[in-house]
Amino acid sequence: MDSYPKLRLYIDGEWIEKTSSGSMGVENPADGSDLGQLPVAGVAEIDAALEAAERGYRLWRMRSAIDRFQIITQATRLLRERAPRVAHAITLEQGKPLAEALREVILSADIVDFLAEEGKRLYGRTIPPRQPNILSQTVIRQPVGPVAAFTPWNFPVNLPCRKLGGALAAGCSVIIKPAEETPASCMLIVEAFHDAGLPPGVLNMVCGEPSKISSALITAKQIRKASFTGSVAVGKMLGELAARGMKRYTAELGGHAPVIVCADVDIEAVAKLSVTAKFRNAGQVCASPIRFLIHESKYAKFRDHFVAQAKALRVGSGLDKSSNMGPLIHGRRVREMQSLVDDALALGGKLCCGGAAIPGRGHFYPPTVLEGVPLDARIQQIEPFGPIAVLQPFSTLDDALAQANGLSVGLSAYAFTHDLATAHRLSEELEAGMVGINHFGVSQPETPFGGWKDSGVGQESGMEGLLSYTEVKLVSMAA
Repeated sequence: MDSYPKLRLYIDGEWIEKTSSGSMGVENPADGSDLGQLPVAGVAEIDAALEAAERGYRLWRMRSAIDRFQIITQATRLLRERAPRVAHAITLEQGKPLAEALREVILSADIVDFLAEEGKRLYGRTIPPRQPNILSQTVIRQPVGPVAAFTPWNFPVNLPCRKLGGALAAGCSVIIKPAEETPASCMLIVEAFHDAGLPPGVLNMVCGEPSKISSALITAKQIRKASFTGSVAVGKMLGELAARGMKRYTAELGGHAPVIVCADVDIEAVAKLSVTAKFRNAGQVCASPIRFLIHESKYAKFRDHFVAQAKALRVGSGLDKSSNMGPLIHGRRVREMQSLVDDALALGGKLCCGGAAIPGRGHFYPPTVLEGVPLDARIQQIEPFGPIAVLQPFSTLDDALAQANGLSVGLSAYAFTHDLATAHRLSEELEAGMVGINHFGVSQPETPFGGWKDSGVGQESGMEGLLSYTEVKLVSMAA
């Protein structure tokens, strides 16, 4: 349990330990130690993966939905059996507390199971013909083809599983490129599919220099769809590449989630829920609540409870059972947190707690709360992707909604109220792909995950996530 897995790539049913491009190190963010060496895919490995994915697609698409279901769910059974080992790898390379990592593995298996089950129900429809010589008109769904999937480091099992579950259930083959910071987590998923009997070529995993691999895969003639989770800037670049080849594209990009707290709620209870949601995974969550807009009559009470709860969180190694929050993924993120805080304070913001990197080994930054931050501060404009919350009062719901909707992103948004009319108005007017009213749990296996505006195109998970890996075909048959 204490060891980190030996890192390998996976191409055409074979594990690859040495490549044409050498290797790169993987770091433990909690102490800076080296975990292992990751083989780097070069041109030879990318070409081999593309050829394998094309062969695998021809084979896999012809399997019946029930056959695909049986192999996929055998893989999830193995993933659940191996959950402690997988969670340990997550914590070593990503840093989150072990309990969070274990929940991620179990939820990820549930996501894949849902998509595999729905794969048996990729229904079409019949359309009555207008002419008597037309025997039938049917609309069917078929797999889009080989998929290139790119996932980040913050949820190194959950995010690959969303893409793999949808693509494999639909009958597609996949080349997945996980983040180079967290390769073992994805490798262990692939290992479960390998051991479950997934045919060679249906699933391939490569790692290396992100820009080179993404451009090579998306522009390759074999790839018919790309799916990306990551930053807005990179997502737009990859979307342009996909568009040039008229290839299907799903992008789940960044957010800057607002939380509107109305005057009629239990302020202490909402503050407690908010702290838990804000500092989960050290705030390295695309749907993380960031901008807390609290009715002015309850602002001071909310702030005091929120800050007290944030201060009480214990920051440390994710392997320490007493830790509530682990490290950031690398030193660059720590420096970015400090830059955001310094900018907010220079513009007149006030620091309620935190605000300085924790000295010593590892990339630790404390739960940080700011108030009175002007709207032109960087923290009000760009996603921190870290443990920083911004609190500010509002006087009218119109003002709160205007501020909540004022950015170019719209992934998630949250609101708390006990008034039914207000709840309906918030659910209607908040500009986000996912809206949580009176809770933060907007991501479930059965629900679509995706954003509006610059936060992305399309959805992962849910039935919508499965359909995104299919093409629509009309078949009109005459006598």
